Amino acid sequence: MKIIVPIKQVPESSKVKMDPETGTVIRTGVETVVNPLDLYALEAALRLKEQYGGTVTALSMGPPQAKRVLKEAEAMGCDNAVLVSDRKFGGADTWATSYTLAAAVTKIGGFDLIITGERATDGDTAQVGPGIAAHLDLPLATYVSKIREVKDGRIYPERLTEEGYEQLSLPLPCLLTVVKEAGVPRLPTLSGKIRSRELEIPLYSTENMDLKEEFLGLKGSPTKVVKIESPKVTRGGKLVNASEGGEVGLKKAVDALMALLQERSII
Repeated sequence: MKIIVPIKQVPESSKVKMDPETGTVIRTGVETVVNPLDLYALEAALRLKEQYGGTVTALSMGPPQAKRVLKEAEAMGCDNAVLVSDRKFGGADTWATSYTLAAAVTKIGGFDLIITGERATDGDTAQVGPGIAAHLDLPLATYVSKIREVKDGRIYPERLTEEGYEQLSLPLPCLLTVVKEAGVPRLPTLSGKIRSRELEIPLYSTENMDLKEEFLGLKGSPTKVVKIESPKVTRGGKLVNASEGGEVGLKKAVDALMALLQERSII
C-alpha cells in the first residue's frame, strides 16, 4: 500500500504575520513547525503501513527550509519525502496550492491513498485536501475519525459529523482528511532521526513537473485578500461601582448605570 501524506510548514500560532500588500502569510525569518493537524494524518498513514505494509511518503510545498518538517516526518517513520519548491509557487491560494500538489502527486505516481490533515492552522480553510482530490478526480471523505479496515481494493473510514458518525466505503485510490480522533501522533525516535539524516529529499519544481504557469503562485490564484485589519480593542468605558457600600452606595451605582445605558440609547 503506497500512501502519500501532504504536510505543511506553518508559523507558530503566536508568531503569524501577514503581508498587508499581498494578503499572504510572511514565512521568511519566522520560526515554523509542522502543521499540528497534519501530524494526525501522518499517524493514520503510519498505522496503516504497520497493519497492511507498504510505504508512506511525506510531501510538502514551501521554501527550501520546509525540508526540516519533512525530516521530522521521516524521523516519525515515513519512508521518504518530497519537497515541492519554486519561487513561482509563492503566494498561492488554496486552489493554486492544491493544483501544484496534485501535479506532484501525479509525478510520484502509483499511490493507493492520500491522507491530509483537516486544515492548516495558518489559513484555516480546510480546502487544500479536497482541492487535491478534485484536481485528481479522486473519491473523497473528509473529517475521518477512524479507518476501520482496508480490504479488496476498498477502504472503510468512519466520518465525524454533527449528528454522530458516518460509516463509508470508498474505492482505492482515494483521499481522506482526518481529525484528531484518528490517533495520537507518535514522537520522532532517535533511530528515526539518525535515519532521516541519511535520506535525500528530491526537489520538484517547474523545471521537472508538468504544470501550467498561469495556475501557479499569487498570479495564478483566483482568490485574493483585499484588505487586512487588526481588531481594535476599545477600552474607553466608564467604571460604575458601589464602593461606598450599603444601600446608598448601591443605589448610586444603579442610578449611574441606568443613566449610562440611557445615554448610549441601549435602553
